[in-house]
Amino acid sequence: MTPEGLGETARGGFRDECGVFGIYGHDDAARLAYLGLYQLQHRGQESCGIVASDGLLRSERAMGLVSEVFDEDRLNRLPGTAAIGHTRYSTAGEVSVREAQPFLIACKHGQVAVCHNGNLPFATEERRKLEREGAIFNSTSDTEVVLHRIARSRADSVEEAIPEVLRETEGAFSMLFLTPDALVAVRDPRGFRPLALGRLDGAWVIASETCAFDLIGATYVRDVEPGEMIVVDEGGLRSSYPLPERQRSFCVFEHVYFSRPDSMVYGRSVNESRHKMGKRLAIEQPADADLVVPVPDSGVAAAIGYAAESGISFRFGLVRNHYVGRTFIEPKQSIRSFGVRLKLNPVRDLIRGRRVILIDDSIVRGTTSKKIVRLVREAGAREVHVRISCPPTVSPCYYGVDTPDKAELIAARMSVGEVRDFIEADSLGYLSMEGMLEACGLPPETSCVACWSGRYPTRINTAAETQYAREREPVPSD
Repeated sequence: MTPEGLGETARGGFRDECGVFGIYGHDDAARLAYLGLYQLQHRGQESCGIVASDGLLRSERAMGLVSEVFDEDRLNRLPGTAAIGHTRYSTAGEVSVREAQPFLIACKHGQVAVCHNGNLPFATEERRKLEREGAIFNSTSDTEVVLHRIARSRADSVEEAIPEVLRETEGAFSMLFLTPDALVAVRDPRGFRPLALGRLDGAWVIASETCAFDLIGATYVRDVEPGEMIVVDEGGLRSSYPLPERQRSFCVFEHVYFSRPDSMVYGRSVNESRHKMGKRLAIEQPADADLVVPVPDSGVAAAIGYAAESGISFRFGLVRNHYVGRTFIEPKQSIRSFGVRLKLNPVRDLIRGRRVILIDDSIVRGTTSKKIVRLVREAGAREVHVRISCPPTVSPCYYGVDTPDKAELIAARMSVGEVRDFIEADSLGYLSMEGMLEACGLPPETSCVACWSGRYPTRINTAAETQYAREREPVPSD
């Protein structure tokens, strides 16, 4: 379960990606990295890690949430004035501590650590090539392929090897590298995944989202630009653009769901985008009803916008339990919709006898949406109208989001009417592509909308990924 949302995306469809955080030039670097990762927990809950430098790189990583993994003892083992950290939800590779990032190696260039938000669709081909040449991998992550290529580079330094390798790397990557004396940030030329630059006193800070800056008191300076490489060392900050220029392809789902509403992503408030999505949704998909009810938490901003535009009363008709642990012992007796009931409970005196508009960020498989509709009906709703603040999701993502196969996406095989019948709603309406992009302030030519259009901005290589997964034997977790 993700802290940010309980929409269809978080429960059984789209899952979060990864979060990265880096800081250079602060005496309490590891602890600030810990706080930054705490703010980025919504981007990944499987594992987390921090590598810090005091002239020597040291690593601490484990399975679990940031608050579970790091304590005083662990943070005390990470001295230094520079650090990078990572929260992970797997989009490529297995689920074990071996996959936890940042990865740390020692090679001819010295110690190098890396953490990565994104996905490299052709990494399996490169991995096979390296394995045939005798390379030994410690994980199944696509990120480790980049480290191997850096280690094999004939460049004179890590700073020169990184762009040399990434020029030949296709896919989505917002990466942070740490060496004993420098922090390096690189964003792919299309800019699929966000990466922001901030300032804290005399230190430089880099993170997936600006909400990580707020907790530590850092100031948002600007985004790391697509194709840009930033190097921070004792000489200060240097910027260059060593990667080939490509058409921008900002992931719109960052604004629809993934990013926290209190973040600035692509230079725009996520909360503002979601509020405008809701207002546009009310114009495009009106419904005659008594209440607008969000599916918490990810549907809240859009629901507020929908209510404001429609004039229909906004109420929190569903209450979310924020204290469900990652492991919950279910009763042996079968209870219908138990998983949803554990996390959501209707406010019956609000819902009973009323016509309800349920606002959610997306429908992926549809099974959880059906359970929520039933939950609201059982609470006494006369009618349940479902409104979704993005278009129908018809294609998987290959750029750093853990999504179901196309066959599992309900909108890829059913019409809107059929989806409505499946989830047992009285009506169903989606926001249009045009309305979504306008609400986000993102031009179509600079946006990645592949999960709604099926048109990908790069080549993809699903066959190699599938075959590679079939060939590998499961590796037990540590």
